[in-house]
Parts: sequence; structure tokens; C-alpha cells
Amino acid sequence: MNFHNPDDNALRALLTRARRIAVVGLSPKPDRPSYFVAEQLQRFGYEVVPVRPATASVLGVPAYADLAAVPGPIDLVDVFRAPEHVEPIVDACIALNVPVLWLQEGVVNEAAARRAQDAGITVVMDRCIYKDYMALIPGKRRD
Repeated sequence: MNFHNPDDNALRALLTRARRIAVVGLSPKPDRPSYFVAEQLQRFGYEVVPVRPATASVLGVPAYADLAAVPGPIDLVDVFRAPEHVEPIVDACIALNVPVLWLQEGVVNEAAARRAQDAGITVVMDRCIYKDYMALIPGKRRD
């Protein structure tokens, strides 16, 4: 893989700047990794916006069918979808001028990541936002 993630200082900066995170593929099932990560992000103080079709709400907040349906700006899009589903997510991020696209562990689509980067989006790929937050942000909560 020729793709390179931002270094730790850049990751720390983007995690500090972000306030509103859209989680694409957020499951309403508490035993799923996406639910755990989103729940932790809420505890860390982020506003989590669930993006999942046919789901009314997750973690006590309304869910949206797709990124285009989310009202207001999004600081970071966190993706829990299979790699073959990333291309349309990149299209939406470009259309919405989302500054950061985070593809969770196991979500690797180098062509889509490069296209997002070429559009000016910072891309993190094949990394867990929760694990990076725990490792990089001082004073983190451990609930």
C-alpha cells in the first residue's frame, strides 16, 4: 500500500479540532464495534451523528439515511462500511466539503482515499479513531 496516514501530531490536531462526527454505518446494536466507538466518542464530548438507512436513531440521537441528509456542517466522517462502499461516501464528502474522512480498521480503499485527498480532504485509513484518541489526546476520559 502506497498510502500514508497523517503523523501523530496531525492526527492529534484533527481530533482536537473536530466537534461533530458523522459515523457512517453506525449500528444500533450495542455489541457492534461501530456502536462502541460512537458511544465512546460521545463520552469524549463529540457530537455523534449516526448515518444509517432505515434506522430512526442510535445512541439517543436521530439517524440519517446518508451524508447529504445530515443538516449542518460535519467536521469528520468516520466510516464503518466495507471498502467497496467507500466511493459514494467520498463523493458525498467532496460535495459537502467535509475536511476529514476516517476509514476504520479494515476499511482500505486506496483509490477512494487518493481521490478524497486530491479533493483536499484529509484521509485516515485503516485506523481506529477510538484507539488513536486514547493514545494521542491527553486528559482523555476512560469511562
